[in-house]
Amino acid sequence: MISNQLNKIEGLDPEADALIKLGNRIKTLRIKAGHHHYEKFAYQNNIGRILLRRVELGGNVNYKNLLKIIKALGIRPSDFFSEGLD
Repeated sequence: MISNQLNKIEGLDPEADALIKLGNRIKTLRIKAGHHHYEKFAYQNNIGRILLRRVELGGNVNYKNLLKIIKALGIRPSDFFSEGLD
């Protein structure tokens, strides 16, 4: 099975591009905070590991779960959205 990630071409779907940037921002901040293993980070913060992996790969996320991930990263939502998403 070929991943949906491989079928996406940047620039053709602005919504998909935005979700990929969102996922990259989460992954970058997680690693920067010293959490190199997403599964361990998810477990320690009561976040579904599949949810976190899907979001980091550019999958859709609802606002409630996004806020939970941002809180687990130890930053404010305003700081999260201030860079890395444009």
